[in-house]
Amino acid sequence: MNHNEKLAAQGDAAQSSDFEQMIDKGLNRRGFLKGSAAAMGLFLASAPLSRAVAAASGHGESKLIGFKAVPASTADSFIVPEGYQARPLISWGDPILKGAPAFSESGTQNAAAQAGQFGDNTDGMSLFPLKEDRAVLAVNNEYTNYDYLFAHKGEAMTADDVKKSQAAHGVSVFEIQLNTNGEWEYVPGAPLNRRITAYTEMEMTGPAAGHDRLKTAADPSGKKALGTFNNCANGQTPWGTYLTCEENFNGYFAASEETELSKEHKRYGLKSKDRGYQWYKHDERFDLSKHPNEPHRFGWVVEIDPMDPTSTPKKRTALGRFKHENAALTIDNSGHVVVYLGDDERGEHLYKFVSRDRYNPDNQAANRELLAEGTLYVARFDAKDGEIRGTGEWLELTHGKNGLTKENGFADQAEVMIFAREAATVVGATTMDRPEWVAVHPNNKSVCCTLTNNKHRGKKDNQPVAGPNPRAGNNYGQIVRWFPTNDDHTSTTFNWDLFLVAGNPEVHQGTPYAGSANITKENMFNSPDGIGFDADARLWIQTDGKYSNKDDFAGMGNNQMLCADPETGEIRRFATGPIACEITGLAFSPDQKSMFVGIQHPGEKGKPSHFPAGGNSKPRSTIMVVTREDGGVIGA
Repeated sequence: MNHNEKLAAQGDAAQSSDFEQMIDKGLNRRGFLKGSAAAMGLFLASAPLSRAVAAASGHGESKLIGFKAVPASTADSFIVPEGYQARPLISWGDPILKGAPAFSESGTQNAAAQAGQFGDNTDGMSLFPLKEDRAVLAVNNEYTNYDYLFAHKGEAMTADDVKKSQAAHGVSVFEIQLNTNGEWEYVPGAPLNRRITAYTEMEMTGPAAGHDRLKTAADPSGKKALGTFNNCANGQTPWGTYLTCEENFNGYFAASEETELSKEHKRYGLKSKDRGYQWYKHDERFDLSKHPNEPHRFGWVVEIDPMDPTSTPKKRTALGRFKHENAALTIDNSGHVVVYLGDDERGEHLYKFVSRDRYNPDNQAANRELLAEGTLYVARFDAKDGEIRGTGEWLELTHGKNGLTKENGFADQAEVMIFAREAATVVGATTMDRPEWVAVHPNNKSVCCTLTNNKHRGKKDNQPVAGPNPRAGNNYGQIVRWFPTNDDHTSTTFNWDLFLVAGNPEVHQGTPYAGSANITKENMFNSPDGIGFDADARLWIQTDGKYSNKDDFAGMGNNQMLCADPETGEIRRFATGPIACEITGLAFSPDQKSMFVGIQHPGEKGKPSHFPAGGNSKPRSTIMVVTREDGGVIGA
């Protein structure tokens, strides 16, 4: 999400007697193995399913993780373990399309140049193999930093500057290949290369398509939207399409005249005052006083065909409108497509979509419309008094059910989807500590979601300390894990536990803010954000948190990437990023011997980074390729 909104100020870490009582009750009732990883039983041993206590019953060190952990770092470098190497694949401004110019540090290149170049601030990504030595990489470009995009730093915006900013957003699709040295490189001007920006035509699909709430002066049909932006994380389908997720779309709208915003607009964070992008001054559709329906056309999951540069991306309204983080897709044993979705804002919710129709591996053309129709659910997490594990229920968001009626403000199913946040509140969903990336275990029996942090927990009435959100003023974050009943992802019930609770055991020893027992001086971190499983079920964790390296965050250094063993609970730090960056986005080559990792906003807010080129160069968002020197599997 946009760094101006996501790096929220954290509350002071105060002790929580209620949380300590939860822990005490858990320990008094259950015995569990002692030791570093085994001590995770603090959070896991009470889980009712034997598979949920794997971390509590692990024996010795992980057999999945084979690298030597790297220490925390404040260096302006991307550091990987001994025996590994990392090098840049592509950076913001590198030419992708034919005829696009090379990147210039001047900040004076125009919109047309940026439209042919790799977008800014790389985020989620997916790899689509073409053959053994060639693939397509689809990458989100979440937002842009005006301090680096423009020589004038955004202080003298023209219409072309706004167009340039819009071109720096969206998605970059490009081919990569193994060169004669066996190294991955991107291929400028390749046939499948494409830029999708804030002004690319999109098709609205699903229950909200054509609804009055989506109609504008420029599009009276309500079925053709222009653009996608603030694309955070992603998803990938087995029928070969890319899912990009629109997150903090609200920050791009403003009003040129005094405007009374609706309660629905306010729930999504829309404000009359400009937040710095200034799009509304030169692109009228972003002026709330003139086009109040335009924001309803953003906040969706967008499906893109990376193999057809001429295809029209489709906004899938059946998956709901909110500040989407990623779209974790799995095929249930029944054949239904299930997509798990987080709404990344403090006190918002976790969702699940179940397709109406079933996946057919023999009919990929039909599969391409599986996300057009289905049922959206939102999660309620339940826990007995004094427990830190429990059960949960997926609450259906269908018009006419669970209070989603005209009398409660929802005229039809389209409005339930357009105002999914309000619908979630009506049905009684659990408010969460910023649910971000979701990842489904390769065995398809469990799911994890990062809950990044929440300074409002325990302070706002609708965000009590309870269940999967067990600490007030949560400035470290945690990962919640759930197990669908009978391994059925379409089931409306589940069991849950906390896989880990981040913290600082050096600063807050003996308190809940030290974190779970597998958080140590050697691997501590804050604000888990990106996560993903590799083919062997290692869980990779990327952070987007505070990098001050002092006070509550002393000893944590820059943002980092870690690797966890879901069976033993062991966590090792795999990489550290350059100054003021976020590490976000990951993809693997089919043989699992190359990992693609995103470095976003190095040097943000004027911090002294010159990554990746060094010297006095301008810092640039970059995708790194990580390999082992011996050619082995990453992480093993």
